[in-house]
Amino acid sequence: MLYSTNYFYNNIYVLESIVNNYRQYHNTWDEMFTKEGSIRELYSEFGSYLESVPIENLNKMQEFSKQFFMNQGVTFTVYNNKKGVERIFPFDIIPRIIKEKEWKIIKSGIKQRIKALNFFLKDIYHEQFIIKDGLIPANLIASHPNYIREMRNVNVPKNIYTHISGVDLIRDKDGEFYVLEDNLRTPSGVSYMLENREITRRLYPKLMPKKKVLPIDNYPQLLYDQLKTLVSIDNPEIVLLTPGLYNSAYYEHSTLARLMGVELVEGSDLVLKNHNVFMKTAGGLKKVDVIYRRIDDDYLDPLSFNTDSVLGLAGIMEAYRQGNVVIVNAPGTGVADDKAVYTYIPSIIRYYLNEDPILKNIKTFQLSNTDEKNYVIKNIDQMVVKKTDGSGGYGMLMGKSASKREIKDYIKKIDLKPENFIAQPTLSLSTSPCIINNELTPRCVDLRPFAVFGANGISVCPGGLSRVALKKGSLVVNSSQGGGSKDTWVIKDD
Repeated sequence: MLYSTNYFYNNIYVLESIVNNYRQYHNTWDEMFTKEGSIRELYSEFGSYLESVPIENLNKMQEFSKQFFMNQGVTFTVYNNKKGVERIFPFDIIPRIIKEKEWKIIKSGIKQRIKALNFFLKDIYHEQFIIKDGLIPANLIASHPNYIREMRNVNVPKNIYTHISGVDLIRDKDGEFYVLEDNLRTPSGVSYMLENREITRRLYPKLMPKKKVLPIDNYPQLLYDQLKTLVSIDNPEIVLLTPGLYNSAYYEHSTLARLMGVELVEGSDLVLKNHNVFMKTAGGLKKVDVIYRRIDDDYLDPLSFNTDSVLGLAGIMEAYRQGNVVIVNAPGTGVADDKAVYTYIPSIIRYYLNEDPILKNIKTFQLSNTDEKNYVIKNIDQMVVKKTDGSGGYGMLMGKSASKREIKDYIKKIDLKPENFIAQPTLSLSTSPCIINNELTPRCVDLRPFAVFGANGISVCPGGLSRVALKKGSLVVNSSQGGGSKDTWVIKDD
């Protein structure tokens, strides 16, 4: 039994179990416990392990993980924090466990989704058949802020736009996974996934091999190998382009560059010569073949986009159009992961692949539709309303927890530009046990698996980043909003 409190009863020393004290959220799927309160078979061995370890030891393990992340510099940046922007990434030591059988469905669904979205991107930047056939409104694409006209009729290398993707999944009260959103521009979080596995391996050196956890350590090599397939030379020069030290994901940029064995560069490290990109080195200029960029489209090329940008390289888009350099992900992919386009993805999958979606979308209301807008406002206390271009958990209205004043102010924003908002019913995100304040207590989680698309096809890293809403009752898992993360174990089937 897992011990939390020691006390005497009739002169007998009693050890109270914090497993027995675990209180699930109402009407919510719990990853470790059934509705009846018993430990799921998938967690049986881990449950037995927990029952053999005093809470003091678990607290020490939690403290060890904090120290580990501090020593490793595993941080993220919060720009709106007045007290200081740099924080250690919170980590909970209880892993989230998924069956391989269930994972195979997730993996197939992600591959299907990315394949269809890639066809969609190629189409809207070329023939635009899906618009001509009336499945996607022309104005949705034409007026989209992430639709880059400079990409019209550009033939991208290997016809791949979405090289690196992070697809956010949630599990509803029915236990089924749903896609919350697609991240196709510069998805982040993979380095935290790798560090989570490293610390978990140290915390559970005997349990992990016994549980046959599928490995994720090869992700940097997998990414490197896939990037190599984008060009037709044997040893291409690959660089990772970062905005710099003060970017919120700089830790990830530097970690991935180191693990892949490629140069980490800023815009000032690159020069353009005869429509080719070169990197400055101590030995002179070296031609660059593939750029894994971690800067947004707007800052990529001051000649084509934001003229004030000093983060990218002037003229890089012309080099790209001429086929002299590969940019990963392709410019303009943001139009496919927009929250307004999200509602059409089941139709996009059927249109390009002639298949039914493997993973379901969440019911979504387009507020540009008057009837849907009126329905949402009438039921706004049961809705989550989001800006179509929002990210990081910012700009949302959680109707269930918002005050009347907050709702009134938000409706005013909707009325000004309803096309900039979508709404979804408030879902009961699944929960996973966490060690918080000497208790085993549930917290809401989502899952971001990472996929890499190269000439060899689409590969999905087994597991991904499980993000945790560490605040009690919160549905917001973003690190910038007080969230943390867990290691995700995909257990090999016997």
